[in-house]
Amino acid sequence: MTHRMRGARCQGFTLLELLIALSIVGALLAIAFGGLRVALGAWGRGEDRAEFNQHARGITQIVARAVGAAYPYRGPLGEAPERRLLFNGEEARIQFVTRAAPLVGDVPAAFTAVVIAVETDIQGGRALVVRQRILPNREPFTRAEVVLRDPAIQGLELSYLRPEGAWVDTWDAEAERALPAGVRIKLATAQGGRLAPLPSLTVSLRSVPTP
Repeated sequence: MTHRMRGARCQGFTLLELLIALSIVGALLAIAFGGLRVALGAWGRGEDRAEFNQHARGITQIVARAVGAAYPYRGPLGEAPERRLLFNGEEARIQFVTRAAPLVGDVPAAFTAVVIAVETDIQGGRALVVRQRILPNREPFTRAEVVLRDPAIQGLELSYLRPEGAWVDTWDAEAERALPAGVRIKLATAQGGRLAPLPSLTVSLRSVPTP
C-alpha cells in the first residue's frame, strides 16, 4: 500500500512545478502576442505608406497632365486692351492655359486657366493648391477658384526647358514669345517634420503655333 502511494506521488506534479510551467507558458504567449503586434503594426504602416505613395502619384499625374496640355493662348489681362501670351513660370509657381483642366466641370470648356503653387494659409500650414478658371475672361489667374488643396504635398520646384536644351528657373512667355519646350516638376511631401522629395517628372510641351 505504501509502495503504491509513493509511485502515484512520483507520477504527478507538485504545485511548484505547475506554477513554473504556467509561468513559462505565459511568457511564451506574451512573446508571441508581442511579435504579432509588431507584425500587425509594420503591416499597417506598410499599407499606409503604399496608400500615401499612390496618392502622391495621383497628384503628380494630375499636375503633369494639365501642364502637358498647356496651350499658347493669347488673351487680355484685367482692363488692358492688348492680348498677351498667358503663361508665366516661376520656380515655385506656374500660371498657364491648358486644354486638360485638372478638374473637369459640368460645363465643357476648350481652354482653362490654371495656377499651381504651394501656398501658406493663415494658420501657417502649407499645401499644394491648384486653381482654375474657364476662359475666356479678363481675370484668368487672379480669380481662379481652388479645385485642389493637398497638405500632404508641401514642396514644389519647377524648371523650364529652353529650345537649345538649357534649364532655367523662370519663364516669361511674353518675352520669349513662346512656351518652354518642357517643364520639370519636383514635388515634395512632409514626412517626419522634413520635406521628402518625390521622383522628378519632366513633361514635354507640344509645339503649337502661337495664335
